[in-house]
Amino acid sequence: MPLYEYQCHKCGKRFERIQAVSAAPVTECPYCTGEVHRLLGVPALQFKGSGWYVTDYGKGKGRDDAAQAGSGDGAKDTPTPAATGDGPKPGK
Repeated sequence: MPLYEYQCHKCGKRFERIQAVSAAPVTECPYCTGEVHRLLGVPALQFKGSGWYVTDYGKGKGRDDAAQAGSGDGAKDTPTPAATGDGPKPGK
């Protein structure tokens, strides 16, 4: 059963109730009998199965491998002279 959080308009207190999905929402504050509204919360969500864990990433062909395989020209990446420091020196 889900956990719902409510907040009172009158006193501002927040409280939680475990209710069935089909149950009517709470309309009265248990502290001051004021009107309440249900708050939106982050659901407790857990993904299970292949591909959802950090250890599953990198198995098989990765994104970098696919990019190189898809180039089709067979050329390997070579560093540019500016990246290696072999290029012309400024001021000479």
